[in-house]
Amino acid sequence: MPNTPRADEQLVRELYEQYASPLLGYVSGLVSGDRQRAEDIVQETLLRAWRHPEVLRDETRSPRAWLFTVARNLVIDAHRAQSVRPQELPDEFAGDAGSTDGGMESALTRFELLDALEALSPAHRDALVLVFYQGHSMAETAAILGVPEGTVKSRCHYAMRSLRVLFQERGLVP
Repeated sequence: MPNTPRADEQLVRELYEQYASPLLGYVSGLVSGDRQRAEDIVQETLLRAWRHPEVLRDETRSPRAWLFTVARNLVIDAHRAQSVRPQELPDEFAGDAGSTDGGMESALTRFELLDALEALSPAHRDALVLVFYQGHSMAETAAILGVPEGTVKSRCHYAMRSLRVLFQERGLVP
């Protein structure tokens, strides 16, 4: 498919048809079932896909993984922004402001993830953090780590495989 605005638009349309529903379910879980916030995050995720179609055409990366990573990062960014300055509520809603259910679940998930990352070897953890959390390309990560690009791909693959096993052992995923 050529790299034209029309082709990019078609790519995003196909991504929406294929991934909007799974993304909405995933994000809904991250935002404690707040459907409106989840829809906003999915919309922003697909907007970013439209702005960066070259990332989605990358043969070394799954569009699903990229979309879910972007969505997760948007949720994290929104949570951080909200925690810096709490939303002010009118007096009639003051009784609901102390609810911490969603925040506690999010904190537990984060601790579980950090704990699982610590269980990885330093080489696997470094590659994974640079690629998936800091958004570096495989080539950039290879340059940062001083290893071949194929080594970075391999480390990321085995790190993800190890994380999947760790999460299954801990009952975090089916």
